[in-house]
Amino acid sequence: MPHAGGKAAPTAASTAPPRCPAWRHVAPGSLGPSRQGRRCSASGGWAVGASGDREVTLLDYGAGNVRSVRNAIRRLGFEVKDVQNAQDIVNAQRLIFPGVGSFGHAMDVIRERGYVEPLREYIEANRPFYGVCLGLQLLFEGSDENGGCEGMGLIPGCIQKFDTAMGLPVPQIGWNNLDQRRPSRLLQDVGDRRVYFVHSYRAVEQPGSEEWVLATTNYGEDFISVVGRGEVYASQFHPEKSGTTGLGILKAFLQPEGDVYEASTAPMNGHMRGLAKRVIACLDVRANDSGDLVVTKGDQYDVREKDETAGRPVRNLGKPVDLATRYFQEGADEVTFLNITGFRDFPLADLPMLDVVQRTSEGVFVPLTIGGGIRGFKDATGKEYTALEVASAYFRSGADKVSIGSDAVYIVEDYLKTGIMPEDSSIQQISEVYGAQAVVVSIDPKRVYVADPGQCPHKCFPTALPGLSGEQYCWWQCTVKGGRETRDVGAVELAKAVEDLGAGEILLNCIDRDGTGEGFDLELVEAVSSAVTIPVIASSGAGVPQHFTEVFAKTKAAAALAAGIFHRKEVEIQSVKEDMAGSGIPTRL
Repeated sequence: MPHAGGKAAPTAASTAPPRCPAWRHVAPGSLGPSRQGRRCSASGGWAVGASGDREVTLLDYGAGNVRSVRNAIRRLGFEVKDVQNAQDIVNAQRLIFPGVGSFGHAMDVIRERGYVEPLREYIEANRPFYGVCLGLQLLFEGSDENGGCEGMGLIPGCIQKFDTAMGLPVPQIGWNNLDQRRPSRLLQDVGDRRVYFVHSYRAVEQPGSEEWVLATTNYGEDFISVVGRGEVYASQFHPEKSGTTGLGILKAFLQPEGDVYEASTAPMNGHMRGLAKRVIACLDVRANDSGDLVVTKGDQYDVREKDETAGRPVRNLGKPVDLATRYFQEGADEVTFLNITGFRDFPLADLPMLDVVQRTSEGVFVPLTIGGGIRGFKDATGKEYTALEVASAYFRSGADKVSIGSDAVYIVEDYLKTGIMPEDSSIQQISEVYGAQAVVVSIDPKRVYVADPGQCPHKCFPTALPGLSGEQYCWWQCTVKGGRETRDVGAVELAKAVEDLGAGEILLNCIDRDGTGEGFDLELVEAVSSAVTIPVIASSGAGVPQHFTEVFAKTKAAAALAAGIFHRKEVEIQSVKEDMAGSGIPTRL
């Protein structure tokens, strides 16, 4: 996708970080006094809510999950007014600008709608503003993303991608700490509590930007995580996905209660700082024999009860929204829905999963992933829907990420067979608009033993778990259709290929370990997580808290997922996290 501006190379004599092309910025200290409206006599800031008004203007430009921001605002007792035109920005009393996706796409949209200059004027007038994620990045001069793009130019500096050479997965996905530089009402109660980040690009301090920086965060290096001047704030993290801590941050923005703010008074817990390893609760959702959506769990992907005399009904472990809400309250770092129903028509019409995601997002303020049927479809009437349209419906309903399964295998099979990079696969469609961090690829492999790796066309790995005939090597064969059909593609090959295509995360299942309680397949997790630079979620086989600690200690997994042991309360999420923390694993407690 073309974007304004060309990429300028720094001169050989330059010692400062490279700046983006065609950049325009307001000189430090140029945020002038308010040009209209009522001001607080003590602070000089805008008086919000002085007449009891509870309206918040939301700039929703059509990308990503904005429903969760709406739900958070409403949870705090405020009304939401959407920006319909540039005048709505001018008239706003409080403006929140959530951004998700690629820098260039977002700038193209707000430029085409005539929002750029009203936004600049609004912010320059020191009026109450909060930018979220990309809403922070767009305030800078520009970004290296999409080949080089011009930003709004309000803060000096260029947005650049994290350096994968540091050995850390990119995107950064998960819960990290804030290192506060100076007191602010926004962060006064945060302390060392973690907040949720999901991004591949970041801002680093440059001359002139230091006056804006409220907090930094370390991910191999320090980057700017919160900016603020006067009534203008923005955060790289997502407050609406940061649990009760994030809701408190939004409340501090919406309901200023004083003019002087001390450094954070929140308790420092003494826990290991840095990006936490995530514990994810997974809900396999399907229709039972009566047509009702239930959460179920299989043993090696068989979700029916084992009792033959009972007719083997679908195992029912609860209602999707109720269970998701429970896991949020119990401290799950993310919640994943996998729709494992066989679609009679296509997923947006066949079952009410959109409603499940919508209702869940009203009370669950951690990231939500939805998987199942994320591909192009033709419905019963012959109407065609692209994968992007299917994914967009889920994002607009409250999902933060979508998980692609079988379709990714078919895409990679063709890619590896022809050697030609596809141009419009489901992975690429979604990643280009919503960003790589929004695309998870779910891999369902089975272990295949090999006696002589020289005779196997797939990359083989030595194993400490020999096969029945004493085989010392293995590879992991990908499956489709819920594990019912194998394909001639290895899990490692697939993971590397989907990373090339734009996926931002791998959900790595293991059919052999599913429902066994024997622990994760550490060899599989290490093989895949070592082959890619994107985060890997370990799945299948957890039976006790120590299995989570083990997979984090012995592999490069960024997260670990479980289902049945949480549903049946055999293992509590809190006990998992306590074991991790006790073993020195960075954990959100």
